[in-house]
Amino acid sequence: MTRFVFVTGGVVSSLGKGIASASLGAILEARGLKISLVKLDPYINVDPGTMSPFQHGEVFVTYDGAETDLDLGHYERYVRYTATRNSNFTTGRIYERVIAKERRGDYLGATVQVIPHITDEIKRCIKLGAGDADVCMVEIGGTVGDIESLPFLEAIRQMGVELGRNNVAFMHLTLVPIVGGGEIKTKPTQHSVKELRGIGIQPDVLLCRCRDPLPDEQRRKIALFTNVEERAVISAVDADDIYKIPLLLHEQGLDDIIVDKLRLTATPTDLAEWRAVVAAKQAPEATVDIAMVGKYVQIRDSYISLNEALTHAGLTTRTRVKVHYVEATDLEQTGPGCLAGMDAILVPGGFGERGIEGKIQAVRYAREQKIPYLGICLGMQVACIEFARDVLGLESANSTEFNRATPDPVIALITEWQDREGARLTRTERSDLGGTMRLGAQPARIEAGTLARAVYGREIINERHRHRFEFNNTYLDRMHAAGLHVSAFSEDGLVEIVELPSHPWFVAVQFHPEFTSTPRDGHPLFQGFVRAARQHRTLQLPQAVSA
Repeated sequence: MTRFVFVTGGVVSSLGKGIASASLGAILEARGLKISLVKLDPYINVDPGTMSPFQHGEVFVTYDGAETDLDLGHYERYVRYTATRNSNFTTGRIYERVIAKERRGDYLGATVQVIPHITDEIKRCIKLGAGDADVCMVEIGGTVGDIESLPFLEAIRQMGVELGRNNVAFMHLTLVPIVGGGEIKTKPTQHSVKELRGIGIQPDVLLCRCRDPLPDEQRRKIALFTNVEERAVISAVDADDIYKIPLLLHEQGLDDIIVDKLRLTATPTDLAEWRAVVAAKQAPEATVDIAMVGKYVQIRDSYISLNEALTHAGLTTRTRVKVHYVEATDLEQTGPGCLAGMDAILVPGGFGERGIEGKIQAVRYAREQKIPYLGICLGMQVACIEFARDVLGLESANSTEFNRATPDPVIALITEWQDREGARLTRTERSDLGGTMRLGAQPARIEAGTLARAVYGREIINERHRHRFEFNNTYLDRMHAAGLHVSAFSEDGLVEIVELPSHPWFVAVQFHPEFTSTPRDGHPLFQGFVRAARQHRTLQLPQAVSA
């Protein structure tokens, strides 16, 4: 029988429930338990696919093609588990399902209400996401007291009663601020737990987000006023490395508390892999400077998987990766001078016309100056546009996403250049923005003798996609003749990877490799990119010394 750990938050949002859930999952996994994780989001959007990165941050794409909350990225990075569309449910998705059932007549004419119909659907979805795991971590988005999250909190309260208290644990994350001359304030935590208990949930564990470990006096006070066992008042301290958090929580016995509460049979904790990750970050052998030319660089969460993938590549190659964020629209005004001195350039994905010309300038600079380049999704498309303009001489080359009237649509919807018959992605013709993209993991075949094949070390790869527009295959022969080589195609003939054999390291991919990078294993494409940056830096050092 699957046991459940429900993770809630109070006082303020963005305290780190996702990392806390993932870290506990990592510790329990290190004790031989099978872990699954589910995120419940209280917003009414069906999924975050149409939400602005400035509001929501990154959209994480699962293996089976669901657009989900960025916390699922934390889950996959910390636990050897693959999230699915059943790992993330929103209020919108829950209500959509209930209304569909009502329209079909499934409720036999009953008045459809929040209790029991909405809460029953939430409970059904939680169990669906749990699968056959020993322990399922269920994170509730938002904070206790928000009106939007009340149905989710009621549903998990009911599960605590229905499954029995030995099969369910409640973990509550709160803030313990420091005010004035360093006085530690426990009152926000007390009030948050009072709010939670007011709706029928008594927490078993408190994770207290704080700058430094809580003194025993404050821990005793919190335990007394919240009716939580003193050993279960855990300090969730600000860490300089998020991959230390499983170690920090284990040192305070969090996994023992959960194992005891849920009466689990578990092996001794083996965190050797996590200790190796932390040690690798503390002992780099070299440093590289990488420019990330993006459209949403003001919000770091917009590129969270990408940032972590670069960090992972640094860990596995013993390199300190320093990322320099360059706003693409600023580059349009100032030119590529700000890229001077960089060891590599990365252009990530994105949607819309804003900043496109700045990204194209970054591609041109990397190509002409022989600086290692990695393009991801839109980064591949602008690389193809730049090559068509500046090498093929097609000055008006563009994507139909940005210019429907371009005479040279080197990037376009598949239905704009391929016969409708046989086109697998006909759903791109729909008018809705949601659910109209090529999404999820799809296989691709890499040609032998290419840089991509050397980097991956295998012929068949399976990477995740999130895009609508494709490379226009009618330009393949001209591009190839001019020097842009397509090194991988999908099973249905769509371009997946392009590279420049005349360049030291120039690779651009249509998919999102960052979604499958982990701190323990890294990802071959980012590892190759960081190694190329190190090589470029090494070659530039003698010139700098002689100058």
